[in-house]
Amino acid sequence: MSERRLRRLRAFTPAKPARPPASTPPTGELSTPQPNGRKSSVITAALYEDGQRTSAHDSLMENFRELRRHPGGMAWIGLHRPDPAELQSLAAEFDLHPLAIDDALEAHQRPKPERYGDTLLAFLRAARYMAADEEVDFGGLHVFVGRDLVITVRHGAAPDLAAVRARVENSPPDLLERGPEAVLCAIMDAVVDGYAPVVAGLQNDIDEIETEVFGNAPGVSRRIYELSREVVDSQRATHPLVAIPAGLSAGFEKHDIDEELRRHLRDVADHATHVTERVDGFKQALQDILTVNATLVTQQQNEEMKALAEAGHAQNEEIKKVSSWAALLFAPTLVGTIYGMNFDHMPELTWRYGYPAVLTVIVLVCTVIYRALRRNKWL
Repeated sequence: MSERRLRRLRAFTPAKPARPPASTPPTGELSTPQPNGRKSSVITAALYEDGQRTSAHDSLMENFRELRRHPGGMAWIGLHRPDPAELQSLAAEFDLHPLAIDDALEAHQRPKPERYGDTLLAFLRAARYMAADEEVDFGGLHVFVGRDLVITVRHGAAPDLAAVRARVENSPPDLLERGPEAVLCAIMDAVVDGYAPVVAGLQNDIDEIETEVFGNAPGVSRRIYELSREVVDSQRATHPLVAIPAGLSAGFEKHDIDEELRRHLRDVADHATHVTERVDGFKQALQDILTVNATLVTQQQNEEMKALAEAGHAQNEEIKKVSSWAALLFAPTLVGTIYGMNFDHMPELTWRYGYPAVLTVIVLVCTVIYRALRRNKWL
């Protein structure tokens, strides 16, 4: 939850006297081996009373026992890629619907809110921008919200729920006193705010592609296509983020949830709308860039074809000239070849004017051929 929104929540609720620190300090990520040797998926299992953390455990069973001893508390359990056995233990303890457990085992779903009796299941798609690879990494997040519990099931690296927990715990106790719905609002706020670096990274990539397109960089078409896929995936993840707060707001009104939380949820929806509009704008920008790139590629191909055509035309002109001179030389060569034969009896050999006559014929034939070639623009 951003500091600006935390200040608004503090202003809404009167300040309460500070409580003594809990006996167990907040801990980082907890991970203990399970009996079968598999590393536990429990990140944090903490119990809260009156807005303060009172205990934290490294196993679900310890958290269950502590929650039974403090029926007025709220459990916040964080899991990372749990196995079915762990989710089944949660289902047995908190009476979770089997369909909700099946949904929590799937990381690739469409973001949506779903209510199973008194338990709300919200599936969110968080994202982070990986600058080194220029890619967007998406992660699934299931959030179970019950009367006295919050269970987060994370299937990816995003979002950083440890930071969300720290911000919520460091806020005034009245925030957590608002119940599990306040935690859900904080998580949704973190998910939506996590798209800000993603939007900035995509914008930077688009700016670079525009430069590459007009610089005739090789491989730019492939990069446009890859970035278009990233934008499409972002659209699929962000569009439901606008509808989820609307659906939750209706449920908040039905269950008479705190008005400030409803106001905060509307603010989250506004931020989600802004992110969605930016991502939609990226898609249109990439379509325009792809059109411009196709036009530039076509122009370049036309220039290359024109150059090839001009080279071919010049080559044809040279071939015609060579052929023309070959035709001109054909007549004297033919006559000279005939008279070069060693026969005893050949016409005009003894004629006094035979040699001038043959030269005259050669000149006339060559003149006729030359004029015909000039008329046809071969010479």
